[in-house]
Amino acid sequence: MKTQPQESTRRCPECGKIEHQVNAGKNRSGTQRCFCNDCKKYYTLNPKTREYSEETRKQALKIYYAGVSGRGVGKILGMSKANVYNWIKKNDTNTTG
Repeated sequence: MKTQPQESTRRCPECGKIEHQVNAGKNRSGTQRCFCNDCKKYYTLNPKTREYSEETRKQALKIYYAGVSGRGVGKILGMSKANVYNWIKKNDTNTTG
């Protein structure tokens, strides 16, 4: 009978148990999915964050306020112009309110 090694990080976030955790494939991003046989919940080990760092956001705002268009900032930093415009909108509401 084949047994899987118990990982200290493989703990169900729902019930907190370490036992009865099995691999359940991978996400689109390639991270390992697990399944808890006790509470019947799926969860991801070490999920990837899908957000830009605060430093990148500040850099994008700095470039924008230096006179480059939102679309230009997106091309320079290799991101969507929608991200840049959302950050500008959020920054404007923070400074006025």
